[in-house]
Amino acid sequence: MSSDTYIEELKFKTDAGLGARARIGLIILQSDQTAEHEFATLLRQDGVALYHARIPNAMEVTPETLRAMEQDLPVAAGLLPSAFGFDAIGYCCTSGATMIGEDRVDQLIRDIHPGAKTTNPLSACKAALAALGVTRFALVTPYAPSVTSEMQRNLSEAGFETAAVASFNQSDDFTVARISSGSILDAILAVGQRDGCDAVFVSCTSLRVLPVIAEAEALLGKPVISSNQATAWHLMRLAGLDDGPADAGRLFQF
Repeated sequence: MSSDTYIEELKFKTDAGLGARARIGLIILQSDQTAEHEFATLLRQDGVALYHARIPNAMEVTPETLRAMEQDLPVAAGLLPSAFGFDAIGYCCTSGATMIGEDRVDQLIRDIHPGAKTTNPLSACKAALAALGVTRFALVTPYAPSVTSEMQRNLSEAGFETAAVASFNQSDDFTVARISSGSILDAILAVGQRDGCDAVFVSCTSLRVLPVIAEAEALLGKPVISSNQATAWHLMRLAGLDDGPADAGRLFQF
């Protein structure tokens, strides 16, 4: 081919790009093996664009390692380009939001994205419980007692009473992601049948809860909420979307 070959310049038009209805950003833990898969399922809606960034975190889940993520949140938020014009952004760590503080997480993200609404799994859980009219629920976590008890205290101060609390008592995030959905279902059914329990919240974005939510709700006859499900629902509602997947639990009816 001759070096002076004529290259025709093509004409083109531009449009609004992806995300005509909503552009949603996610900040996901570096060690998380589950969240991206479940969010892709939950937010697969026409006109919705989903973008994510990863934030460094320690594989060992302790109050100290969770609080340490605060310093990296602005950098992770900055990896989501402001030019995209995000409608809503979620920090996808329930225990991290508990230890850092929901207001602080919101502030750090909106320092980078002032026009975006924000949430996290803990705030989303509270919004979900309120939407469902639930004040007394069972809590399932994978965490060590120091993390679980702090989350229980936070929810109690927000007016949500735990009828039962159960944990897989794991500090290794790699192990948490490998806990089978069957084991999670067994845990939901065990605590969900306690007296005075009107719903079950399964905390942690690494736990593979989504595949068993519909079955658990059918067996219990009451709502089941997970970190990823509640965060996806809350992000959609914050972005002005009123639809959602049909098989991801009662929550998406609200």
